[in-house]
Amino acid sequence: MITELGHFALVLAFAVAIVQTVVPLIGAHKGWGGWMAVAEPAATAQFTLTLASFGALTYAFVTSDFSLALVVNNSHTAKPLIYKISGVWGNHEGSMLLWVLILTLFGALAAWFGGNLPPTLRARVLAVQSAIAVAFFAFILFTSNPFLRLAIPPFDGHDLNPLLQDPGLAFHPPFLYLGYVGLSICFSFAVAALIEGRVDAAWGRWVRPWTLLSWMFLTIGIGLGSWWAYYELGWGGFWFWDPVENASFMPWLIAAALLHSAIVVEKREALKSWTILLAIMAFGFSLIGTFIVRSGVITSVHAFANDPERGVFILMILAIFMGGALVLYAARAGVMEAKGVFGIVSRESALVLNNILLAVAALVVFVGTIWPLIAEMTLGRKLSVGPPFFDMAFTPFMVILALILPIGAILPWKRARVGRALKQLRIAFVVALAFGALAWAMQTGRSALGPVGLFLGTWLVSGAVVDLLTRTGRGAIGDKLRRLVRLPRADWGKAVAHAGLGITIFGIAGLTAWEQEDIRVAQIGERFEVGAWGIQLDNVQRVQGPNYVATQGVMSVWRDDVAVAELTPEKRVYPVAGMPTTEAGIDNGFWRDIYLVIGDPQDDGGWAVRTYIKPFANWIWSGTIIMALGGLLSLSDRRYRVAAGAKKAAPGGAVPAE
Repeated sequence: MITELGHFALVLAFAVAIVQTVVPLIGAHKGWGGWMAVAEPAATAQFTLTLASFGALTYAFVTSDFSLALVVNNSHTAKPLIYKISGVWGNHEGSMLLWVLILTLFGALAAWFGGNLPPTLRARVLAVQSAIAVAFFAFILFTSNPFLRLAIPPFDGHDLNPLLQDPGLAFHPPFLYLGYVGLSICFSFAVAALIEGRVDAAWGRWVRPWTLLSWMFLTIGIGLGSWWAYYELGWGGFWFWDPVENASFMPWLIAAALLHSAIVVEKREALKSWTILLAIMAFGFSLIGTFIVRSGVITSVHAFANDPERGVFILMILAIFMGGALVLYAARAGVMEAKGVFGIVSRESALVLNNILLAVAALVVFVGTIWPLIAEMTLGRKLSVGPPFFDMAFTPFMVILALILPIGAILPWKRARVGRALKQLRIAFVVALAFGALAWAMQTGRSALGPVGLFLGTWLVSGAVVDLLTRTGRGAIGDKLRRLVRLPRADWGKAVAHAGLGITIFGIAGLTAWEQEDIRVAQIGERFEVGAWGIQLDNVQRVQGPNYVATQGVMSVWRDDVAVAELTPEKRVYPVAGMPTTEAGIDNGFWRDIYLVIGDPQDDGGWAVRTYIKPFANWIWSGTIIMALGGLLSLSDRRYRVAAGAKKAAPGGAVPAE
């Protein structure tokens, strides 16, 4: 009964979405207040109905309702409760329902917190957001219905993919979806502004917090996914340039560019055309990612579906919304004339360079991701584009970005002098250079990647500190500290986010440059050395889990004959799914991780063992957390909360520009 109600709620949400798309648009065009007012309650109803549908599907998974085909294919009675719940979105149909739930959530948030928006703009934003929902409700109901019944339910299910039976599945997809699905509201703001024929400072102020919110969630989602891959797959890598990883990374790069570009629109009424284009392309890359994951055109271990029919449907959605938005963008070119002027050396110019670097970096990732598909379609050849290409083509843009970021952050608006900015940053540069030189002196026979990464990371962190200090003016230290504490949270958020980027850059460079790896056959009781660490295989035992059996190694870690840790790496087999997984044993530390993997037994009685010493591994994810914290600090600033500080609408719905 509950599942039928869930299906019915999904159909009702589809109907409400159609009404919300059509009625407010007509009302905004005709100036009919009553018709425009339909948008807010409709957005709330649409979200409530979708939430009820999602709750019904979750109930079916928790209670093991094997009359649903989706539950049969992705669950089992012996599976722990947390994986029954996360299994709701561990498949194509359920994850699409989560996708639409978040889409309607952002529409509802725009209705709840958009009271300061002009009525016509608010109505159009909610109508465009609902139009996207209409497309995806149709996609779910006609190609990916999660509520399909079986005439004869089986006694038990087929279980969830063992790789997904991990706490990472409970957190990574929801945060990731909150990020790149959240970019839909930025798209809706852009299209609504084009329909309205008005793009000004007020629009930049309204779209910026939505972009910041989406970017923050996307940062957390990507960081969680990287950490999950690191400890779950047993390879010890944090990023593999997999097509699905790239599918979330491209919107993150464009969203970062949009976030900085919107500042220029808000402060200087410049870069309007470029900012609107970024808002369109950010969500466009989200749709491209959805197509990559669910069409089967590109092979990936992360892919949800391999169905050309679904791929064609998503491609049609992409073509309609991106094509329609770009046509409207071309038709409205005249309303996006820039008003603010600025010199070649200015904060505006620095933000333009920032945008160019981020956009080109996203283009590099996009080309590398789809090139195998293009080569197969046009040349009939199967090609593979791997990490070497991405590392060589992508890294230079990030290095340049890291170099200019502290300089651009302290440049004044409109006109500036580079010499003055460099003078303010001289201490930061000396500190960064000293750390880089220290790393170079301490390492022997290794590449320059580690010292360069340490220099860039220190440069970004110390540059962020200088950026804050320059805002405190002159005077006694006590006065400067009091002014520092009273700085707007948006200023603190920017500095914290930039510092987080520096920490992540150093973590990546340090791990890549100084990692140690050892692969051998180890006998029980044998101790061997990896760098400064002693590793010993003490025992191998069989362990029974709730729905798996495991071969578990008991391994001790030593440093200077002092026991540091006892780790238990496992090789698991899930009988229902018939799949093995590798569970690494990891001793996490501030300066390094010790990463152990047990392999197969050998003919001589030993066991295959892989050992990795991974310096600064946790700095990568600590940096992403700090970046997201910076976004949260900025978002908490009352000036940048959703629609906060926006001027009241002028007669006729027009908004005066600042």
